[in-house]
Amino acid sequence: MGGIAAIAKAMGHKVTGSDNNVYPPMSTQLEELGIELTQGFDDSQFDPQPDIVIIGNALSRGNLAVEYVLNRGIPYTSGPQWLLENVLKDRWVLAVSGTHGKTSTSSMLAWILEFAGMSPGFLIGGIPQNFHISARLGETPFFVIEADEYDSAFFDKRSKFVHYRPRTLVINNIEFDHADIFDSIADIQKQFHHLIRMLPGNGLVIAPKSDQHITQVLDKGCWSPVQFVGSDWQVANALPDGSEFDVVYKGSAFGRVKWSLLGQHNVQNAMMAIIAARHAGVLPSVAIEALGSFINAKRRMEVLGTVNGITIYDDFAHHPTAIATTLQGLRAKVGDARILAVLEPRSNTMKMGVHKQTLAKSWSAADQVFIYQPGNLSWSMDTLLAQSDVTASLHSDLDVLEKSILSYVKPGDHVLIMSNGDFGGIHQRLLKKLSQ
Repeated sequence: MGGIAAIAKAMGHKVTGSDNNVYPPMSTQLEELGIELTQGFDDSQFDPQPDIVIIGNALSRGNLAVEYVLNRGIPYTSGPQWLLENVLKDRWVLAVSGTHGKTSTSSMLAWILEFAGMSPGFLIGGIPQNFHISARLGETPFFVIEADEYDSAFFDKRSKFVHYRPRTLVINNIEFDHADIFDSIADIQKQFHHLIRMLPGNGLVIAPKSDQHITQVLDKGCWSPVQFVGSDWQVANALPDGSEFDVVYKGSAFGRVKWSLLGQHNVQNAMMAIIAARHAGVLPSVAIEALGSFINAKRRMEVLGTVNGITIYDDFAHHPTAIATTLQGLRAKVGDARILAVLEPRSNTMKMGVHKQTLAKSWSAADQVFIYQPGNLSWSMDTLLAQSDVTASLHSDLDVLEKSILSYVKPGDHVLIMSNGDFGGIHQRLLKKLSQ
């Protein structure tokens, strides 16, 4: 929603907005753009009355602002629908979808197009550090969008991405997630099938060859060409930490990526971005060169600081697969150094306990795990301690959690903090205490 606000502002509209607990980096972006932000949903923000209200999918019936809009008959729409009608309908849309890796891959793709002089528009769920902003209108037909399968609004339960009408579609992976709106993996696959049905015949689907759930979706029907990573496109001679690898197509090498990112998951993300950019006209050799200067989006294994030999990382991982791949990437980089994993189970799916059978195995690459257990969980996390191969501890108080980490950490350690929220600002709190 912050990105949509930025695009609307760039189009010349007067934009205001409201939310609860807006925190950096998005709060900083809105402030720098001069977009007035109301904390909370008081109806005074609708004076003077806006021409249209874009309602985010986090808001439901009963919300004060939603009820005010409905009672007064103020025109409203969803974010995805507004984007289609005002931005995307005349653009070459390159959509990056999947359970994991959307933000990183769409950031890579936008940077490759920018590096190639194509000045794309983009809307990304994080802030790519090559651009320092999560969205922009762009100056050419090309538009890169992070394409989420989550629903569009309380009045439109279709996935957001069905509104985007892409010509180039990346599907990174499909796993079960968003248990608050999907009952099964089949429900999610149905939404991806609807998306593929909209792709033009001269479009392109890009996917990993090894993902069974994607294969099942494609088997339901696909009317566009498909290119697979792990088939015609191959990764060769990759270093264990993913910091270097060769890009090969049908036996011919295009070049070697040498970059600052880590992990085999990012190697796959890069391959997806290279192929998508090629569909839009960028030579793979140019894309490979672009990735050499790529900086990942904020909150994606972002180093926040190193104090007294202790490095603090911030990462958005909140699904067992993402937690595992992030930790594996860090382990490949740091070798035998100690990794302390700090996890906040904040997503709706995590709070419902959907991943409780696989969560404990996801952090096996860490040396010590600290888990924050919020009071509104619908299940007990005590069983995770018994399932864990790594020493793990539960904490229901942030202050106690912080003290526990500080009493354990020592120079040479790597502290990886994983949450899709602000986690009570624990990142900066730890850095401050360590500096003292």
